[in-house]
Amino acid sequence: MAASSRAQVLDLYRAMLRESKHFSAYNYRTYAIRRIRDAFRENKNVKDPVQIQALMNKAKRDLGIIRRQEVILETQEMVSCSAATFHTGLAFTDILEQRGQIGNPTCYPTPSQQR
Repeated sequence: MAASSRAQVLDLYRAMLRESKHFSAYNYRTYAIRRIRDAFRENKNVKDPVQIQALMNKAKRDLGIIRRQEVILETQEMVSCSAATFHTGLAFTDILEQRGQIGNPTCYPTPSQQR
């Protein structure tokens, strides 16, 4: 494998791992990281440039899927947090402000966070 191809593969591998670490749900995060590592290990001895390019294209598509899935999960979390507004009496924006970020797995503020 040419040095530039190797660098591109490593960049893609790191990007996929980095994006997978953004999943707030433990099960999604660990599954994605495990699958990425397994897939790259499985194909580490591939020498055929055509096959390497095909695997790179598949990995790029998978990276796009990971990024879209993160957005979908965050959106679902926001919807569940807006439902929490009815239970806590706090506005949705107040909940997000207290959490400091959207990716936090818990929507409900602790009693010390309530006004």
